[in-house]
Amino acid sequence: MFEKGDFIVYGNTGVCEVKDITTLRMKDVPKDRLYYLLSPVHHKESKIFTPVDSDKTVMRAVLTKEEAEELIDSIPEIDELWVSNDKLREEKYKETMKSCECRDWIKIIKTLYLRKQERIAQGKKTTAMDDRYLRLAEENLYSELALALGIPKDGMEEYITKRMTAMGVK
Repeated sequence: MFEKGDFIVYGNTGVCEVKDITTLRMKDVPKDRLYYLLSPVHHKESKIFTPVDSDKTVMRAVLTKEEAEELIDSIPEIDELWVSNDKLREEKYKETMKSCECRDWIKIIKTLYLRKQERIAQGKKTTAMDDRYLRLAEENLYSELALALGIPKDGMEEYITKRMTAMGVK
């Protein structure tokens, strides 16, 4: 169980702060069932109530600083997600995003970055679907890494690039 003040990853919503753990006073809601009151980090005006004991949506602790650094250092070893069938590609992206695992988000980012380079080399534009999933994966990954490392989210891509360069990765 998470504590008030913890930062967690909540499904595709991304990083949220646990603002409270409470019961709900609503008709047809058990009076003794506990709920998290979550506040998405990048949508402070939003509030999410979810049962503490729910297993419908992935909830996990945000990476620690050490875990974030280890993850970034392991990027070169993380494989892409090659799906040759265009009709199955979006389903694979959706399934991968739902895992809420940073390594899976990196797989999507690497795949879509390489796919983008390939399409540009062929004189083609990127697809709207590819752009959408790239933005979603980057948003989720960079938000979590930014919190773990204490770096602004908009500086994450540069931070990762510098770290890769320092490791001799192009």
